[in-house]
Amino acid sequence: MRILILGGDGYCGWATALYLSERGHEVGIVDSLVRRYWDVTLGVETLTPIAPIKQRVERWKQLTGKEMDLYIGDITDYTFLESAIRRFAPDSIVHFGEQRSAPYSMIDREHAVMTQVNNVVGTLNLLYAMHDHCPDCHLVKLGTMGEYGTPNIDIEEGYITIQHNGREDRLPFPKQPGSFYHLSKVHDSHNIHFACRIWGIRATDLNQGVVYGVSTHETDRDEALVNRLDYDGVFGTALNRFCIQAAIGHPITVYGKGGQTRGFLDIRDTVRCVELAVLNPADRGEFRVFNQFTEQFSVLDLALMVQKAGAEMGLNVEVRHLENPRVEKEEHYFNAKNTQLRSLGLEPHCLSNSLLDSLLHFAIRYRDRVDEKQILPHVSWR
Repeated sequence: MRILILGGDGYCGWATALYLSERGHEVGIVDSLVRRYWDVTLGVETLTPIAPIKQRVERWKQLTGKEMDLYIGDITDYTFLESAIRRFAPDSIVHFGEQRSAPYSMIDREHAVMTQVNNVVGTLNLLYAMHDHCPDCHLVKLGTMGEYGTPNIDIEEGYITIQHNGREDRLPFPKQPGSFYHLSKVHDSHNIHFACRIWGIRATDLNQGVVYGVSTHETDRDEALVNRLDYDGVFGTALNRFCIQAAIGHPITVYGKGGQTRGFLDIRDTVRCVELAVLNPADRGEFRVFNQFTEQFSVLDLALMVQKAGAEMGLNVEVRHLENPRVEKEEHYFNAKNTQLRSLGLEPHCLSNSLLDSLLHFAIRYRDRVDEKQILPHVSWR
C-alpha cells in the first residue's frame, strides 16, 4: 500500500514509518520539523541524539534499499498539503501531525491558541484534501484516551448505547478533556465524524494511551535511526521520566497522590496497531474508534515498579510526591474497553521487569545528556 504519514519525524511517526516501510509498504513522510523547534524554544533536548530527518531517511535507504518520499512543510498550509497528497496519491494517511503535549498547551494563551490552530486547522485541511483528491483513501488518525477524561462508568470504544425517555440510540461517548490539547483532539474527532457522514470519508480514530519505550526492531538497526526520548516536564511521559530519574539518582516525582490511572502501551504496539488499522480499513462513511492501549496503571504503580527494578540493579531510587500542577482527579474509577485491536490480531507487549531493565539501561547509557533543571514540572493548570 501507499501510506502517507503526517508527522513522520516525530516519536510515534518515525517508528511507524520505519515499521511500515520494512513490511513492504511505500511510505511518504510529511513533517514541518516544528517539533524540533519547540525543543529549542523550551531549551530542552531529547535524551537521545536524533539525526536530521534527511539523514535518517538516507540512512534507511542505505541499510534496506527502501526509499521514503519526504515532504517538508506545514499541513496548516493547504496549498502545500494538497500538493503533497496529489503527488504521493496515498491509499492510507496516518495522521500524527499534531502538537501532542497537554502541558505545552497549558503554558499560556499563546501556546493554547497555537495548539488548537495547529491541530484543528491541520486536520480540517486534511479532510478537505481527501475529499477533493483521494475520497477513497482511509484516514488513520491518532486520537487520545484523554478525550474521555475519567468518568465514573466504563469507557467504551468511541460510542455508547443510551436509553432515554423510552428511546434508544448509539451515540459518541461523552468527552471530558483535561487540557486545551485534549480539547483539540475532541474537536478533531467531531470534524472527522462529520466529514465521514457528509462526504463518505472512511476513518479510524486510534484513541491512544500513554506510550512508553524508545526501541523498535527498526530503530535499533543503526544509531542514525534512533528515536527520540523525552523526559522533560513538558513533553516527557511518566514512565520514561521515571526511568531517567532513577538512572541519575533523582527522586521519582509523582504528581499528587499518584492515583491517576491511565491506559499505557509499548511503542512496539503503537506501530502494530497502526498497521492493523491500515490493513483493515473502515467502510466508506464509517468513523471507527479503537481504544489503543494494552494495560492500565496508576502513576504510583509505575513509580513503585521502577523503584523495585532500579533497586535490583543497585540504584538507590526514592519516590517523592509533588503538589500536582494539573487540575485532575487524583483518585478515580477507570475501566476502559480495548477489544477491537486485539480482535484484529494485536498481541501486546506487557510491561515486565525485563522491559523495565531495558529502559533503565537505556537511560543509564545516555544519562550524561540529562538536564536536571528540565525534569520538574514548570507548567501549572491554575
